Amino acid sequence: MRQRAISAAVLVPVLLLILAIGGPVLAAAVALATALAAVEVFRLLRTAGYSPLPALGTALAIAAVLDAAFPGVLGGSGLLLWAVGIVLVAVGSFTRLDPHDGLATWMATIFGAVYVSLLSFILRLGHAAPDLSTAAPAGWLGAERGWILLLVLAVWSYDTGAYLVGKNFGRTRFLTNISPSKTIEGLVGGVVATTAVVGLLLWALGQQPFHALVLGPLIALAAQVGDLAESTIKRAAGAGDSGTLIPGHGGILDRVDSFLFAAPLMTLYVLAAIR
Repeated sequence: MRQRAISAAVLVPVLLLILAIGGPVLAAAVALATALAAVEVFRLLRTAGYSPLPALGTALAIAAVLDAAFPGVLGGSGLLLWAVGIVLVAVGSFTRLDPHDGLATWMATIFGAVYVSLLSFILRLGHAAPDLSTAAPAGWLGAERGWILLLVLAVWSYDTGAYLVGKNFGRTRFLTNISPSKTIEGLVGGVVATTAVVGLLLWALGQQPFHALVLGPLIALAAQVGDLAESTIKRAAGAGDSGTLIPGHGGILDRVDSFLFAAPLMTLYVLAAIR
């Protein structure tokens, strides 16, 4: 617990500083996190019995992040990028002598690349979300910083709420085959905490707080599913953590797993429902 606290005390201010600077610095940070997460997920997949092509998969994931950082290059569409990536990975899989191994290599590489590249939606959210009114309490943050900060604090509030409620009141466990420590009480506590934080932040950003009734649970449940998805990969690989990069916290994938699913779903909701 002490190691976790020390690591958090160091990392949280750094992350908030990166967000405050925004722009290319934020894009570089997301690209680095994606690259590190790719290294970890391909190592887990290999341990689980697959034979991915880590270099190709990592390059494809980083390219997806760069496409999100500079949407004008491909007109905001990564379909061409992914099409080319699928072709290149297919060619790489031809090096496997057994076609069954080649197919597994092709699928595992594309899966790993798509999975970690979901972090790119953090940048897409910043570019695509509506502008903020300067009259709003936190309107001075601007769209990129404001909406991404909402995402970050919402996910953190879910993790905190679920942990505290689950630890103190958790009795009813679920999906113990994937993550034995998860409880329904913790899930509910996390959803309530996220909804409250999202409502407050929406107000601060000059938006209607009632959106929190949908956006709060959406982010919370997406964060939980993201955590369970990574746990599935780790279980298949027989690993407790994705790595050892962050003392007390495991690997980078252990820290961003919730954002992998929460970022695209929040982006979808904001674009579809908030003006």
